[in-house]
Amino acid sequence: MGRIYVTLCDWLLTRKYISRGYLPVRSWMGFGAVQFVAAWLVWTAGAEDGGWSQPEGSGLEDEGGCSIEVLDGSELSQQQFLERFAFSRPVIIRGVTDNTRFQDLCSRSGLLQRYGSLTVRLSTANTHSYRKVDVAFQDYVDRLLRPQDAAALGSETLYFFGDNNLTEWQNLLDRYQAPPYFLPGRSAAYSFGIAGPGTGVPFHWHGPGFSEVIYGRKRWFLYPPDREPRFHPNRTTLSWLTDTYPDLPQAEAPLECTVRPGEVSWPRFIQKFSFGVFLSVLTDSSLVRQVLYFPDRWWHATLNLDTSVFISTFLG
Repeated sequence: MGRIYVTLCDWLLTRKYISRGYLPVRSWMGFGAVQFVAAWLVWTAGAEDGGWSQPEGSGLEDEGGCSIEVLDGSELSQQQFLERFAFSRPVIIRGVTDNTRFQDLCSRSGLLQRYGSLTVRLSTANTHSYRKVDVAFQDYVDRLLRPQDAAALGSETLYFFGDNNLTEWQNLLDRYQAPPYFLPGRSAAYSFGIAGPGTGVPFHWHGPGFSEVIYGRKRWFLYPPDREPRFHPNRTTLSWLTDTYPDLPQAEAPLECTVRPGEVSWPRFIQKFSFGVFLSVLTDSSLVRQVLYFPDRWWHATLNLDTSVFISTFLG
């Protein structure tokens, strides 16, 4: 949220005109007014995090670069998906899902109200997820959903992802709109999760699928099946990023990108009004949502940069 606020302040101060009204920004607002407008835009844009934020400074700022191809869904047909990506390489696809309603249902207060008393199964955040622990969902959110200790091992970090009791969570999962692409002969199965800043799963592989972030940000690192990465299966992704990643030669660098709930085109929020500026509320279409596709048997590790709510569509 802070990053969006600073970006808006900068944009409002440096933009010469408001929309088509040719109203000089500095002629009618000082910096205090700019701050107010920026805060208003952030609030109305739905940039809040659904109540999942941790204390200031607990998130990870470095999103890294993006070496994965990013395409608009309008540019990618089902046939093109099969020919270019389905069996060969990952891709990030924008604008193919509208999960605004699902996002609303996944707010902290909403999930706790409906599912707080349910028992959820946690897995340790190591490559093979050796250990399972059952806790009340309310207890997980209140006590265990916290920033990753950089010194902790994967076997000491509990992670809520998958192992969803489909009878109890089905009503929520039924509201999710999956990406429209498919693989012949495979069916979709959902895995829903919530995890704290700095958590993630170290390198592993499985079948193909899609991943979408509902709240927060998730950084991905991927290698093709024939390039097993250098990693320790019981060290966290955060540890790998700190100790191994900086020393990788270019030839051993992973494909990577940070996936977010969506991207916003800020100028859409400002329209000239008869006597000033009308700050319009963000509509559903203003968020361009992203999904990442990973092919079969590709090595991948994940790192949640914020407290993140996410869902994967596995094609089995």
